[in-house]
Amino acid sequence: MTLQSPSLELGAPLVQPIATAGGRSYWQSVRRRLRRDPVTLICAGVLVLLVASALLAPWLGLDDPYKTSMIRRLYPLGSPGHLLGTDELGRDMFARLVYGGRLSLFMGVTPVVCALLIGGLLGITAGFLGGRVNMLIMRIMDVFYAFPSVLLAISLSGAMGAGAENTLLSLTLVFIPPVCRVSESVTTQVRGFDFVDAARASGASMLSIVRVHVLGNVLGPILVYATSLISVAIILAAGLSFLGLGVKPPEPEWGLMLNTLRQAIYVNPVLAALPGVMIFITSICFNLMSDGLRAAMDVKA
Repeated sequence: MTLQSPSLELGAPLVQPIATAGGRSYWQSVRRRLRRDPVTLICAGVLVLLVASALLAPWLGLDDPYKTSMIRRLYPLGSPGHLLGTDELGRDMFARLVYGGRLSLFMGVTPVVCALLIGGLLGITAGFLGGRVNMLIMRIMDVFYAFPSVLLAISLSGAMGAGAENTLLSLTLVFIPPVCRVSESVTTQVRGFDFVDAARASGASMLSIVRVHVLGNVLGPILVYATSLISVAIILAAGLSFLGLGVKPPEPEWGLMLNTLRQAIYVNPVLAALPGVMIFITSICFNLMSDGLRAAMDVKA
């Protein structure tokens, strides 16, 4: 799997000039279209619920997610005192899923945010300056972009060793090239708009042009694309943990829980599938919300 941008593949314009049409009215129309999109609102509500439960987990009165008991191994769903049963070591599944969301969401959001800052800065610099600077930055990005994201993440994590810190670093390196490419593409388009040429002719400094005229037009498409990467980051982080290259036991993390519950699939398949269900729900909500944001920000819509 190699990360691609649909707009890049289709050759469609990634960004429309916002500054020339009145930025305030544009963002008001975006909010109005979002309020009329029930799918995006439902997905956003589910994500808010997941994030809130993960952050407030210590105050929800849940069982200790690390407490083991060989007597209560693999309790089925609906067992007294254990709504979603227990895992292979007798730990409460509901508590581990809630606490696991803290680590899984953190592993999904943090690499994307870091890649957004680094890749976005490099892409905007390359797109605005052009010439040799663009050639140097983008050719370096193409070296990493040539590898499938899964293979690159596994290779980097395998070379650096297992652990949450190394997983965050490897995923950040995986996401920097695609974010940089999208940032460079939208910045190159904005650089050719008339209001940028007018700002140059008026004697405005390069930093002023970037801050006032460029960032306001490129941040939207870049943030929408970064939102779609969060679901990929969650899946990759879970996959690395499943392979033993990510989070180490006994930490509750959805991918690691899938690995430890592999043997239980013959005894209690529903219980073994619960971490995968959480990964699916979270990733599909981020994808659908990203699609909703992209549609709401489409000026032609």
